[in-house]
Amino acid sequence: MKKKLLITSMMVIVYSLFGMSVYAEESKGDQTNSINLADNAKSAILLERDTGQVFYDKDAQVKLPPASMTKIMTLLLIMEALEQGDLKYEEKVRVSERAASMGGSQIFLEAGEEMTVKDLLKGIAVASGNDASVALAERIAGNEKAFVKKMNQKVKKLGLENTKFQNTTGLPAEDHYSTAYDMAMIAKELLKYEEITKYTSIYEDYLRKGKENEFWLVNTNKLVKFYPGVDGLKTGYTNEAKYCLTATAKKDDMRVIAVVMGAGTIKERNATISGMLDYAFNHYETKHIFDKGERITSLNLLKTERKNIEIITSESISTVHRKGEDTKNVETVITLDSEFTLPLKKGSKVGMLYVKDGDKTLSKTPLTVKEDIEKASYLTLFKRSVQKLANSR
Repeated sequence: MKKKLLITSMMVIVYSLFGMSVYAEESKGDQTNSINLADNAKSAILLERDTGQVFYDKDAQVKLPPASMTKIMTLLLIMEALEQGDLKYEEKVRVSERAASMGGSQIFLEAGEEMTVKDLLKGIAVASGNDASVALAERIAGNEKAFVKKMNQKVKKLGLENTKFQNTTGLPAEDHYSTAYDMAMIAKELLKYEEITKYTSIYEDYLRKGKENEFWLVNTNKLVKFYPGVDGLKTGYTNEAKYCLTATAKKDDMRVIAVVMGAGTIKERNATISGMLDYAFNHYETKHIFDKGERITSLNLLKTERKNIEIITSESISTVHRKGEDTKNVETVITLDSEFTLPLKKGSKVGMLYVKDGDKTLSKTPLTVKEDIEKASYLTLFKRSVQKLANSR
């Protein structure tokens, strides 16, 4: 890989990736209307995670009840809180009367019980616990209503136009809806936090192990056991929604997301997802470029407490192409903002990384700061001024 550095009003770094295979499509893949992979579902979509390239689409923009797939957004906000340090895995959360009273799927929390964030997260990811979802929502936002507001704010931030949440669980509620496409995009965002699959891939485990109220967790997504590479994400069912599933699987370097909504039976839902995954892995492959959190460059800023600022990728970056296709040349173009408002919190966006094939942009990924960046103190600025004077003599 060759590097070339250009400077304009922004900093731009161009990486030429010679010999790298690339496959670019419109937002709907070239096969979306010519194959039938989801005859037994109302809506479905299949896409590659890193690029977002759609391989298959059946009525993916139709608004439908998402049932417990709602918890993908709940999990996303939980993982964000953990990443930002607002929540700790080993922190114990006290369960409220309201959280303990939730119906449907649950891990049978009791009012006043204390459970670690890690175990509550496991209860959501594996057993689809409504009580665990509300308990963590209350911990993060104070109450479920405030948390739902955060969910809908995140929907808007992701640019999704056909999703609206009324609760954290997916229990039936008026004006609570999403689409296969939006669910896939929320899942795509959640999978930026790669550790989530450590939980969603668990097939069985225990909570309160060894105690009288020990609870056996069994994953509602049976494909994590029966389809190689599946390690998440979330099932859903209500009488109105029927059988739904947002699944993800990884083979070699390629991770795909498949969503099915409104299947008639569990068997049909699982068979449809399996067929979609088979199609993706049989016909496509990816070339990996960068890992999540990989250092891209650094900046030396005079007005920050720490002078050397590391710039990293916010998620993994790849290209995708059909198997057997001829390779093409691509490049990554990195633009960094020319001005920064201090302080910067860990994860703050400071630029973009574009994967390009000529004039065509294949993907774009935010670049972020690796750690909190504080404004330099007067003492630090004074020391630097003195050092600069000494060096100029």
